[in-house]
Amino acid sequence: MAKTLHTTNCLNTFIRVAEDCPARGGEEPQPRGAGPTVATLQYQMLVRSPYEYTSDDVVFATSAPGRALDAKATKKARNLARETFFSKGQACMRASPLGKRFGWGVHADAEGRVAIYAVDSKRYQALAADSKLTQTRAMRSRRA
Repeated sequence: MAKTLHTTNCLNTFIRVAEDCPARGGEEPQPRGAGPTVATLQYQMLVRSPYEYTSDDVVFATSAPGRALDAKATKKARNLARETFFSKGQACMRASPLGKRFGWGVHADAEGRVAIYAVDSKRYQALAADSKLTQTRAMRSRRA
């Protein structure tokens, strides 16, 4: 019996910043301690390559199992790790620190590829006003 695979991908959706996001503009997340944070990894992926990756690609690559794979990992090993990771439901980009803390909205196009836009940008405002897109918000950091 085949495993059920879950997805975080969405199509034609704009994830606005959380209602309690402290950032008034898009802020670049800074690394903490010895290694990069999930926020810095997601930011780097999406700033360098807008609309190249799906939400699933970003979530997996920035997860602990995704980061544990080194550059020499085979395609089979990567696929197995990804299949295992998505055999359970995972938090989507609504839970990303980019929208919760750092002031970045996430746009998913018709093919599910994502890009980020600063909350104080004209493009963010245009996407937030686009009635053709499913509009949602990043998750709040605190209870209402």
